[in-house]
Amino acid sequence: MKSLLQLVLLLSLALAPVVSSTVFALDLGDLKKQLEKTRQKIDENRQKLDQVRGKVSISEEIEIGGNLVSGLLGAAPLVDDASLQRYVNDVGFWVAAQSSRSELPWRFGVIDSQGINAFAAPGGYVVVTLGLFNLLDSEAQLAGVLAHEIAHVVRKHHLKALQKTMKRDFWTSLTVKAVSDGEDRQKLNQLVNAGVQLYASGLDREYEYDADLHGVVLAARAGYDPYALLDVLTTIDSINPESEDLTVLMKTHPPTAERLGNLARKMDGKMDAYASGRVNAGRFRQLAKNP
Repeated sequence: MKSLLQLVLLLSLALAPVVSSTVFALDLGDLKKQLEKTRQKIDENRQKLDQVRGKVSISEEIEIGGNLVSGLLGAAPLVDDASLQRYVNDVGFWVAAQSSRSELPWRFGVIDSQGINAFAAPGGYVVVTLGLFNLLDSEAQLAGVLAHEIAHVVRKHHLKALQKTMKRDFWTSLTVKAVSDGEDRQKLNQLVNAGVQLYASGLDREYEYDADLHGVVLAARAGYDPYALLDVLTTIDSINPESEDLTVLMKTHPPTAERLGNLARKMDGKMDAYASGRVNAGRFRQLAKNP
């Protein structure tokens, strides 16, 4: 009898870890499921809160930017030159990779317009006119122009301006992805129209000054001469302000001389250590001017 009791005790001790381990595994699995449900609930509540606040998600920002670009490019198609477009995208991607929003699906293009200008749209869209591109002398200058526009996207300047223009209840009820019904389509059209008007009137000059400064920093991070953007502005400032090619730029940006003065004051020798950055004038002429 004593031997039988000892055998039962030994079996119990041997099985105990197995049983407790199994129970623990089951409990851990349930805990993971509960945590996942809690996380999903938190995400849902955060999305609802963001919607109430009028906050735009990254996917919505990209969708809005795509619609704005489609509306803006109706009269000016991309230049039919694959080599040129690829080159501009290569430089743009590299500069954008140095920003805090490198994860955006960045897209760059040169449009067939002789006007001297460039613009960006929320979500990572950057466009340069052929007129401005033909003013440039080096890859560093191209990087400086693109960096200015990238800074607009990174700092969400256009998105902030649109949010000021449209009331909060507009944003809380806007469904960007689902535009199947008439009301949603009408709201999206309202947004695109407001965006087109914004590009026609221009951003607040503080946004432009901010993009100039942050653009210089981005260009330097990418290894380019940060003073190249000042060279571009100096070239533009030397053109007759009455020129038709400058009509839109002059209307939508602060006076070029003011931008130069403001940027020079802000830099004030702080970027001298990066002045030996790449210029790549030869490669620019070879790849961009003579594709």
